Amino acid sequence: MSSHEPGEEYAGTAVISAGDTEVEVEVALRSTFQPIDGHLHWYGRLDATAALPSTRAGTVVSLRTEHGTAEGRLSDVDPWGRFRITGTGRPPF
Repeated sequence: MSSHEPGEEYAGTAVISAGDTEVEVEVALRSTFQPIDGHLHWYGRLDATAALPSTRAGTVVSLRTEHGTAEGRLSDVDPWGRFRITGTGRPPF
């Protein structure tokens, strides 16, 4: 699905950067406009990858897709080892 036009969701390959480390991951992302605060919020999950375990929840990362780049914050890890990522503003898709 990564070869579609950007919209309200994206599923495909992305590159996550934390410090001087860059890792290619599969992502599933969505976005929604929140009228209460007037901002676009995007969120999703990163597939589990062996290169991310040293990264902790709360880490600010850069996420790049073929459509753009945005800063996001990693949060909880689900039972399958996938980080949740959230961001505000223009999403990376």
